[in-house]
Amino acid sequence: MEVILREDIEKLGARGEVVKVAAGYARNFLLPKRLAVMATDSNKKIIEQERHAHLRKDAKLQSEAADLSKLLNGVSVTIKQKAGENDQLFGSIGTKDIAEALALKNFTIDRRKVQLEEPIKQLGEFKVPVRLHRDVTAEITVVVAKEE
Repeated sequence: MEVILREDIEKLGARGEVVKVAAGYARNFLLPKRLAVMATDSNKKIIEQERHAHLRKDAKLQSEAADLSKLLNGVSVTIKQKAGENDQLFGSIGTKDIAEALALKNFTIDRRKVQLEEPIKQLGEFKVPVRLHRDVTAEITVVVAKEE
């Protein structure tokens, strides 16, 4: 069955693409969740108009993300945490902690945009990427200090 995707779906395709999927997958998942529409001529015209509107909106979001990236690059946040011997933390620093520290500096960043491979468990200084847009990434410095 051929459908036109209305959203980017990982391992399937990008928005606006015509893809062939199993009939059950389309009928039970993609169509009810409005992630895709049937591939008819009228739907193709509608999706093409939506795609142009999405491209304009995406270009605007990308330029805003680039501006925010210029402000965010080089920003340093300090997080104080209790630590034991050998600079080992009690607990760890995660994406939520970093997003809250950025919020204190008046940067409203969703914690899912902070690209932390694994939680920070040591004292020190770490470079953490923040993905603001699929093409725009800023890098911040996270300083983990010992709480007195």
